[in-house]
Amino acid sequence: MISLYDVLEASNGQLFGEAAAHIFTDFCFDSRRAQDAQLYVALKTDRGDTHQYIREAVENGVLGILCTHPPDFDTQGLSVVIVKDTETALINWTRFILKKYGTQVVVVSGSFGKSGTVDAISRILATQYSVHQSSGDNTGRLGLPLALAQLTPDHQFVVLELDINHPGEMVGMVQALHPDVAVVTNIGYAHTDAFTNLDEILAENRLLLDRLAPTGLAVLNLDDANARTLTSATRARIMTIGIDSFGADLMAYSVVSGLTKTGFDLRYKNERHIGKWIPWLGKHQLYSVLIGLAVGLHYDVPLSDETMRAITELPYLPGRMNPLTGLNNALLIDDTFSAAPGSALEALDWLQAVNGERPPENRNRVVFVLGDMDQLGDYSQFGHRSVGQRAAEVADIIVTEGTDAALAGRAALDKGMERSQVCMTYSVQDTISALRDRYAIGSNDVVVITGGPSARMELVTQALLNNPNDTEHLPRQALALDAAALVKPARLSWVEVDLDAVATNVRGLKQIVGDHVALMAVVKADAYGHGAVSVSRTALLNGAEYLAVGSMTEALELSEAGIDAPILVLNYTPVSAVRQAIRQNLTLTLYDLDMARAYDRVAHELGAKLQVHIKIDTGMGRLGVLAKDALNLFRYLPMLTHLEVEGIYTHFAAADEDPEFTAQQVRTFRDVLKPLRATGLNFAYIHAANSAGTLASTENHFNMVRVGLAMYGLSPSQTVPVPPEFRPALSWKTVVAQVKTLPSGHSVGYGRTYQTSGEERIAVLPVGYVDGFRRGPNNWGEVLVHGQRAPIIGRVSMEKTTINVTHIPDVSIGDEVVLLGAQGDDQITADDVAARLGTISYEVITGILPRIRR
Repeated sequence: MISLYDVLEASNGQLFGEAAAHIFTDFCFDSRRAQDAQLYVALKTDRGDTHQYIREAVENGVLGILCTHPPDFDTQGLSVVIVKDTETALINWTRFILKKYGTQVVVVSGSFGKSGTVDAISRILATQYSVHQSSGDNTGRLGLPLALAQLTPDHQFVVLELDINHPGEMVGMVQALHPDVAVVTNIGYAHTDAFTNLDEILAENRLLLDRLAPTGLAVLNLDDANARTLTSATRARIMTIGIDSFGADLMAYSVVSGLTKTGFDLRYKNERHIGKWIPWLGKHQLYSVLIGLAVGLHYDVPLSDETMRAITELPYLPGRMNPLTGLNNALLIDDTFSAAPGSALEALDWLQAVNGERPPENRNRVVFVLGDMDQLGDYSQFGHRSVGQRAAEVADIIVTEGTDAALAGRAALDKGMERSQVCMTYSVQDTISALRDRYAIGSNDVVVITGGPSARMELVTQALLNNPNDTEHLPRQALALDAAALVKPARLSWVEVDLDAVATNVRGLKQIVGDHVALMAVVKADAYGHGAVSVSRTALLNGAEYLAVGSMTEALELSEAGIDAPILVLNYTPVSAVRQAIRQNLTLTLYDLDMARAYDRVAHELGAKLQVHIKIDTGMGRLGVLAKDALNLFRYLPMLTHLEVEGIYTHFAAADEDPEFTAQQVRTFRDVLKPLRATGLNFAYIHAANSAGTLASTENHFNMVRVGLAMYGLSPSQTVPVPPEFRPALSWKTVVAQVKTLPSGHSVGYGRTYQTSGEERIAVLPVGYVDGFRRGPNNWGEVLVHGQRAPIIGRVSMEKTTINVTHIPDVSIGDEVVLLGAQGDDQITADDVAARLGTISYEVITGILPRIRR
């Protein structure tokens, strides 16, 4: 319970008006989840100012408000406290309440395993003391007052989880808590996006240990190399724990991993405790129990029968290796709370331990499901790939969900897994379908489901539960979606990009051109609307060697995403941007002598070389030096010593429809190359072919091809199609917003251009020309609903479109609608839409505006 007068005293706040409520049940930060008798705290953060939601919180039942300025409505019946800064006020209250109650404070820090450690410590101490603990949902600096809201004077201990999200955050938490015991579980790559390196994370934990009093206790994991370095960081007593680590104060050994529990023997000084076990799964979860026992020993809780019984009664924690029964009696291991590469690798180690030593005929099928892992910063690609490589050694089936998780899937393929064993998806629905239908999980399967919080992989677990009542054992139930939303994105309209299709298409293109011809993946215009970063990574992992973009801005997006492959800027680059190009090691297109001199001058000033490709105009009539002027340009280039001519190229004007003119362009290009080669000039890359040129003839290939449209599974033309095994990578979908029956003669849309000819059932879609869904002169024509074509009626509005579904039974709100792509046995292709609009497929896919989430 929270006392109004404690808040006033701790925060040096002032009452606005008369006090109404004097006691509050909890703090509330989210007005949407406000409950009776809570104290709503209005915050000003980088995410916005929540003072605007005070009225909503009051309507939902709060009795008090902590804010920086009075509400603009009548506050009679409310207790309103005005402070200078609400976040500071909460931290001051945290310090105040702990001092007032005299509670012993145990804090747990580390990269992963903190929640289990908090629970183990709490339950072991609770055998002799009154203990309060934080929940796994109360993390970060503002999680401290939330965790302490239920603290009472009767509690002798409080055990808190410390999550640091950025450098410098630890000091404020330590100053507020003055911990008596500090635990560091491990130091690894988890939530590291705000940190430059692990040393910064170590520094935060070193500060925590440094602030401990000599009478305090530091518990360190001796098996973690980074945590071991902290033994000199404190004046407090140190206890170390480990598994099979002689030298640790408290050691588990002879560990046996099972599908239902983990067995072990225990050594402490001269004591031996044989044949002990915990219900938690995985050797890595033993560390939490060992830490709990160490803290208990510090507070005179012996390794007694009562203590050992307490660890056998540890409850499964939601989202932490929690075993649940799935469809067809499959064993689901829900590890969806907050995965990091380290914890995912530990889960895979458990899988190998329980399954790897069995005879083949007795083994379970192992299915590993991975969603994107959050906040890994520069480590994200390596971390996801490391998990994928390890999964390839352990799992029979790997299903990934999300762009980053797809890196793990591709790493598994690189490791040698068959494509049939790996499924890469980008939505909850597709993941569920893969497990339920494609792989038909059943009683012989062990399915580990893991991922970061934003991936919401618990929704996958929920859809696969044998007993829907087990949903209560999943994490983030306060955020859980309803059953209908489980298989539909929460957005009004979205684009699904099948990067697996892109990967397949790239490999197919590489097979067409052969090993002696380099593949340049064209990812301009946000990879033709598919997402430049994810497509680039996928293409590079599957055979592309070079990337091409349309501007410096696009190139920098890739560089800033950590992509270090060579990148050619196809368009004009102003001299002002050359410095940045050199710093980012980008390659620029060059076609003019004055421009060459300017580029060379900038490179000279930087004491560096700029890599360029010379573009020859052989008939396109756009950028490029004319073929007849090319030799003159090349006479001067050797004098520009800070330019490095890596390549030379041209561009076909009509490779998709005029092979004769294309052949003429090739002859013209070769005529330029001959005298250049005769003078001793050698180019690393010579390229001319776009997608159409690549598919049409090997004569167009030279030693590099530039492929865009075909990489996305689309044919340049009817006469130059992509191979039949290529697949379009982009689908555009929306949902039904309303269904209703209109009487005969009822008009639809602006201008009343459509009137019903009889009673018609119509559906309204929340998509329009603001999204790139064309209004005129022609519109899209039709969409797919329940696998059937539904015509668009009336004018397309800014953000709404109406379709006729009279002939399609059982259409209802929330049903998926395909604007571009396949549904059931039918599909609407980009070529179909282009023909309807009087344009080309390029414009269709690049015209889907960025506001539509990929």
